[in-house]
Amino acid sequence: MEVNMEVSWLRVLLDNISSYQSISSMDTLYSNPAYKYYTRGEDIAKLLQPVLENLVGSDASPSELLNNGFEELSQYVDELREQFESWEPLSSRIFYVLQIESLASKLRESSLEVFQLLKHCEQHLPADLVSPSFEDCIELVKLVGRDEVSYTIDLALIDQKEGNGPTSEALVKIAESVGLRSNQEILIEGVVLASLKENAELTENNTEAEFIEGLISLTTQMHDYLTNIKQSQLGCSVPVPPDFRCPLSLELMTDPVIVTSGQTYERAFIEKWFDMGLMVCPKTRQALSQTSLTPNFIVKAFIANWCESNNVNLPDPLELVQSSQAFPLLVEPASDDECDDSQPLSSERAPSSPMKIGGNGRTESLDATKCEKLRQVVLSRSVSAPGIVCEEVVSKSERITNDAADTSVSSKTETIVNDATPSVSSKPVWRLPSGRHFNHPGIIPATIRETGSSSSIESEVKKLIEDLKSTSPDAQREATARVRILSRNSTDNRIVIARCGAIDSLVDLLYSTDERIQADAVTCLLNLSINDNNKSVIADSGAIEPLIHVLKTGNLEAKENSAATLFSLSVIEENKTKIGEAGAIEPLVDLLGHGSLRGKKDAATALFNLSIHHENKAKVIEAGAVKYLVELMDPAAGMVEKAVVVLANLATVREGKVAIGEEGGIPVLVEVVELGSARGKENATAALLQLAMHSQRFCNSIIREGAIPPLVALTKSGTARAKEKAHNLLKYFKSQKQNQRRG
Repeated sequence: MEVNMEVSWLRVLLDNISSYQSISSMDTLYSNPAYKYYTRGEDIAKLLQPVLENLVGSDASPSELLNNGFEELSQYVDELREQFESWEPLSSRIFYVLQIESLASKLRESSLEVFQLLKHCEQHLPADLVSPSFEDCIELVKLVGRDEVSYTIDLALIDQKEGNGPTSEALVKIAESVGLRSNQEILIEGVVLASLKENAELTENNTEAEFIEGLISLTTQMHDYLTNIKQSQLGCSVPVPPDFRCPLSLELMTDPVIVTSGQTYERAFIEKWFDMGLMVCPKTRQALSQTSLTPNFIVKAFIANWCESNNVNLPDPLELVQSSQAFPLLVEPASDDECDDSQPLSSERAPSSPMKIGGNGRTESLDATKCEKLRQVVLSRSVSAPGIVCEEVVSKSERITNDAADTSVSSKTETIVNDATPSVSSKPVWRLPSGRHFNHPGIIPATIRETGSSSSIESEVKKLIEDLKSTSPDAQREATARVRILSRNSTDNRIVIARCGAIDSLVDLLYSTDERIQADAVTCLLNLSINDNNKSVIADSGAIEPLIHVLKTGNLEAKENSAATLFSLSVIEENKTKIGEAGAIEPLVDLLGHGSLRGKKDAATALFNLSIHHENKAKVIEAGAVKYLVELMDPAAGMVEKAVVVLANLATVREGKVAIGEEGGIPVLVEVVELGSARGKENATAALLQLAMHSQRFCNSIIREGAIPPLVALTKSGTARAKEKAHNLLKYFKSQKQNQRRG
């Protein structure tokens, strides 16, 4: 300890602990799915508080090292409090619990470090703060439960990828841990996750989308498992046909009704669903334009005949709505100190000693292959969004194409999430935006790192660079393939590869006449560009023109990855100008019109980013992009969202307005306003507003296409920006009509 250091962080930490403890009075805390983590934090706070108060009252001041520990601990306490305060019932429970679990783990480890530091400074402490008390505190903190949900999810995803499917014990464990205690809650979670996946796809974050897809599959299997259990509980000698059961209640329907998605539900349950503000089909997760219900008399008649034939009485739906429909195996939740016998998972077991839950409920050691696959699943977590990514995860630009086929283990991107950033997990599903600035919930950082020391990797990379520079095609082919693998999964490897100077050699190989070498070289650069620092290095190495060469002459895979790399580089503002001036726009438009679906998506994403730069808009239009974008507005193409956002960009200049109008863009834009997603409606309305204000002919055409009714609806139910644009467009229509009357 030192007597001349400030104690400000010590006081801040005490204040933050008091604030954390004060949230115990919140009404929503006890229904929070992560409540057990609050109690863990509270246990640690109770150990810290008296020690810290004694330090404040003493003459001793913390050393710089200890003060830094107080600062870090204060941050984690405050972030954890904010997360608990942000919880809302209709949120992604899985993401929320994962984020809370991550913070709780950091709080635990940081507390241990602080107590260890205090223990080593006992000679400078007041007499009543003796070493044995710190020893006791350290042991008590160690007893506080550690991460468990993330580990169980990782194992379930591994089993899922292997085609075995997660065990019922794993599904129950996950459902219990995140508070999914009824079929309705499971379906809501699926809806929220589907919305998050949609936004991940909009921002070209394939890794994130694939991870979320795995979680959606888990919730679907929870639903199926619960359905089977419900069937066994009905006590009927004849199984109830699935079409006769409401997907929400899992009971026989007495008043079946059809929603606009074509699915049939029990009236009382679907009305309750709508009353919660959920404007989406529970089963298909399709957005619903209205809540009108049509009686399904045919199904009702079939059910009546079936009941009569099998001597089954229909349930009272109102009683079912009012009753608790808890997950059968989760009626009595295990306490924080207890372990579910059906699936032993010690709260003290760290991922470094992985165990697998066997079908008989026993634990068994994982073999080396399973350990590696677990590592890959952990590394696959990627929830990148503007504002919450670190250098290892790039918002919008992260994508590693076609590498998944290289290995049986899913290849993903290592993610480190800034937990200090507000999470979207606190937002109800009916208010989930679908735009590029969607804040995704954070997922805990990877806890299992790639093996192999940095020095050994560096030695290997230096040898590979020599092979990249060799005149032997075989050596170059093997070297590019190996660099591709090294750059695919590891953040550290990307840094080492760039630091060793591999980028220049990879850029040179973009001109290789060997298709495999060229494709692997461009994919290496794509992987390396995930790191923000590497973006600048790649651009400064003169990669833009060679990438355009690949875009023009490469095979399908090379063209796709070249477009994706150009998009990644264009995240840096100055590169937008360089890429546009180097002639990338014309081949990108060609890929947009004639490439594969993957290529079209890559091209559209790159063109969107480039068209943000004003000087590039005219080039995109002159290259003929509008025609292809209008064609891609066909829902069958699966690219409506990507096409409409580029059109909205281009509609801000005169040439863009004219091209959109002449290429038949008005009818498809109106269709998106009526039937598209929230994000699509927003961008389509923005484009139509630009067109209407540009030309009276276009304005009349928009009205003739029937835009007014969906615009009126949008002013009531759209996003804030969509409401504003729709209101302005309707106001413009009105002013034009008044002008015509005066004229």
